[in-house]
Amino acid sequence: MYTVRELFYTLQGEGAQVGRAAVFCRFAGCNLWSGREADRERAVCRFCDTDFVGVGPDGGRFADAASLARAIAGCWQGGDGARLVVFTGGEPLLQLDAALIGAVHAAGFKIAVETNGTLEAPDGIDWLCVSPKAGADWVQRCGDEIKLVYPQPGLIPAAVDASGFTHAWLQPMDGPDRAANTQAAIDYCLQHPRWRLSLQNHKLVGLR
Repeated sequence: MYTVRELFYTLQGEGAQVGRAAVFCRFAGCNLWSGREADRERAVCRFCDTDFVGVGPDGGRFADAASLARAIAGCWQGGDGARLVVFTGGEPLLQLDAALIGAVHAAGFKIAVETNGTLEAPDGIDWLCVSPKAGADWVQRCGDEIKLVYPQPGLIPAAVDASGFTHAWLQPMDGPDRAANTQAAIDYCLQHPRWRLSLQNHKLVGLR
């Protein structure tokens, strides 16, 4: 059984694949926060800006990998080429497994995953983005890109070993201080060129 909060077609808004058409499959559930506002102050991750609780109007509960793969394929609007699905959350590695990876590959999709890095990624992922969080065990220390929300109390870029990743991004923390956080991220990237600035372009242009 897979529980999906939302399933939709859009353009990737962040990181090295920004602007690429993709189906986003947002799994319900996370291991760093319940998703309930009443629990936020006690959570490991307190700054999440995503609703990953339960099943939304375009989500669902899928009994097996084949049925979810069919739903993902049904969302694709880009013809036969360059099919991409982005598994996100919440924490997608709580649900993504070998059966689903195989079923989605069989449907002609490349698989990208956005994870908090607390769980080891299974084999078969084509693009892996890891976003470690302060206070959480960081298990998955290699991938295609590392994305550090900045500034993040308790987790500074200088203390993060990004050597296992091809791309290293600083993403300004969203919220009421976004402008100041963006300038701080710019300043850090100028002084430390290993890190590059990642903006949430989907928010800037009004994409889902």
